[in-house]
Amino acid sequence: MNQILVTEKLYITPEMKRKKLMYKLEFFLSVFLICLLFSYYIYAEYDRNKSEQVSQQILASLKYNKDTTIKEPEDNAPIVVILDIGQEEEAQQEAQTQQEEQQETQTYVSEDGVEYTTEAVLKIPAINIEYPVLSTTSPELLYVSLNKYWPENLKPNEIGNYCIVGHYYESGKMFGKLHKLKNGDKAELTDMSGNTVTYQVYDKFVVEPTDTRCTSQLTNGRRELTLITCTNHGKQRLVVKLREV
Repeated sequence: MNQILVTEKLYITPEMKRKKLMYKLEFFLSVFLICLLFSYYIYAEYDRNKSEQVSQQILASLKYNKDTTIKEPEDNAPIVVILDIGQEEEAQQEAQTQQEEQQETQTYVSEDGVEYTTEAVLKIPAINIEYPVLSTTSPELLYVSLNKYWPENLKPNEIGNYCIVGHYYESGKMFGKLHKLKNGDKAELTDMSGNTVTYQVYDKFVVEPTDTRCTSQLTNGRRELTLITCTNHGKQRLVVKLREV
């Protein structure tokens, strides 16, 4: 009996003890890494939600008439002739004053004192998003809302190619659902004076990060929108092209 007990003890060698200890360490390390990754995911989601709140606060602070729509004159529209020269000059001055009074941007100051300048609002009913378009772009601003990407001197809804960039989030926030758009889907861009132009998707493609041909201003005298976000884990860019309808 004693011999049997001694023999059983001999099976627990130092090598086995070392392996057992290693298994324990690997197990605790795995649990620690899982907890760490889970905590990072929770923090990242919290940070995204916080940025989303700032974006929606900016949207709520904007003051303009959302029902105003830019319309081109109809071919059969009546022509009004002003015979009185004084009335004509007065009308011209009034039109110039109204144009000067149009707001190009609006500034929102967050609770922590950061200023955000908005020059448009993009609404895409097909993917149920509506975000303010900040007038410049930076890594920090991209976490807050959509950013105007190019060109610097082009105002919203002017003739040309107005380019907007936004983050891709798996949750669908920002441009996370941009890939779901298809030809024929519509988007509305409203400037800070309340003028709204409706655009329609006519193309969608993927490019390399260095390919900027989609920002070309050759639009044949029409208003266009270009929406850009990341795809393929940030290795490429998804581009959605829209044209005024």
